[in-house]
Amino acid sequence: MTKPGDQLLFSTVRRDYRPWLLLLNAAVATTGGLLLPAALAGAVDMALSGTFVLATIVFLLVLAGVEILGDAIGIILAASITARATAWLRRRLTRRLLTLGHPSPFAAGDAVSRVTGDCGNAGSIAVTVISLAVTAVSSVGSVVALALLDWRLAAVFLVSAPLAGYLVRTHMRLTADDVLAYQEVSGEVSARLLDSVSGLRTIAAAGIADRETNRVLEPLPRLAAAGAGMWRTQAKMMWRAGLLLPAVEVAVLTAAGFGVMEGRLSTGDVLAALGYAALGMGIVGQMTQLTVLERTRASAGRIAEVLDTPAPRRPAPKPSNGVIELRNVRVGDALHDVNLMIPAGTFAAIVGSSGAGKSTLAAVLGGLSAVDAGEVVGDDAVGYAFERPALLGATIGRSIGYGTDSDEIQIRDAAVAAQVHDVLIRLPQGYETPMADAPLSGGELQRIGLARAIIRDPEVLVLDDATASLDTVTEAKVDRALTTALPGRTRVVVTHRPATAARADLVVWLEEGRVRGTGTHQELWNDEDYRAVFTGGE
Repeated sequence: MTKPGDQLLFSTVRRDYRPWLLLLNAAVATTGGLLLPAALAGAVDMALSGTFVLATIVFLLVLAGVEILGDAIGIILAASITARATAWLRRRLTRRLLTLGHPSPFAAGDAVSRVTGDCGNAGSIAVTVISLAVTAVSSVGSVVALALLDWRLAAVFLVSAPLAGYLVRTHMRLTADDVLAYQEVSGEVSARLLDSVSGLRTIAAAGIADRETNRVLEPLPRLAAAGAGMWRTQAKMMWRAGLLLPAVEVAVLTAAGFGVMEGRLSTGDVLAALGYAALGMGIVGQMTQLTVLERTRASAGRIAEVLDTPAPRRPAPKPSNGVIELRNVRVGDALHDVNLMIPAGTFAAIVGSSGAGKSTLAAVLGGLSAVDAGEVVGDDAVGYAFERPALLGATIGRSIGYGTDSDEIQIRDAAVAAQVHDVLIRLPQGYETPMADAPLSGGELQRIGLARAIIRDPEVLVLDDATASLDTVTEAKVDRALTTALPGRTRVVVTHRPATAARADLVVWLEEGRVRGTGTHQELWNDEDYRAVFTGGE
């Protein structure tokens, strides 16, 4: 039965020529493997007759060498094919996740699980399919070889074929649901675990470690059930296959024995018959590969789910020289019918109680979040700084210049504007200090993130609580430095501090996803509800 990810797997195999090399190598090795029992039989008969035929020995050695060399080449090719396919899938999936933007419909941990585990599983599709195909060809070839020895041997063997086919079909059907469930629950556990790791300090401060542990581990019973289901199916198949294979070998051996008694077969032919019987039942012994195939298809389905998710509507940016305008914008349950115009060069502060939609509005203004309805008119040259910036790059300097071709002078100027230069030059290696070795506080990390936004020289700078960890004095210094470093630029700041709002040219007051009011801080301060945003209602 076709599954959602099967087309993706087909594309993965088709895009690379190396699977054809692996298939060619497998064909040569399989041919050698099919000829080997007959060659061994000839050598045994030669030994029993007391004669020596050099050609027989050479032929046997050549076939053995072909099989050994083929296995070695196959291992190298299989590793290369799997690595390349996995990398291709990860690139496609990563690009799609980035295209879907923020907020993503897929939880961070689940996305990581798909990029790492599922792409790794799906990347092995070519090797898995070729392995199963080679085994199937070997089985058919073994039946033909048995028929060439004696049609009675092939007839005895073929009696077991329907039972072997039934076992394979049943195994795949029973395994499919458990494999898919295991993959999905693994992604859910990864998502919960990543959330918890990101908020370790908050969890510890709140004293809810036990409760959070229970939340993360809550899906484990379902994971265990899916895993146990796979192992039960595997175990059932293995013991059935373990009984079927020797039973077939005994039946073929018995038929071969009668052939020897009647003079139709030699002693060497009996040995060859046993070898072909084992090769013929090889597909039943490939239960592990069949499970891998189902896991690969399930993983491909999870990847295809992301690739098939439509990207949110993102109209092309309309250059406006720093002016930002929202017209009847709606974003899920976070923003409702927002109409807002921020003139060029304005310092705007977004305020509101928790859950009012401040960060969502900032993401829309910064172009990080698509809208479900309405229109956003704004400049495409936007710099963005976060409350908890993810700093990428090997060193602090490269983290500030990440994604740009900035030189050392530009990096240093951005750090000065963000009021973090004095901190960085005191580090053991200055700007060349590895990020992992830099003992930085939360506020210093925020300022590095701010420097990263400044270095892009944006027309619009959006700060989503990006100075929340700074004291009021340092924040005021940063504000003045930004005015100097980015003169005439539009700045949008999400804040919970009245002092920051007081410095703003325009305050946007959000309440339950709607703009409750706009104006200066002094104008809005006369409203008791506005004051409650900063005082907590006291």
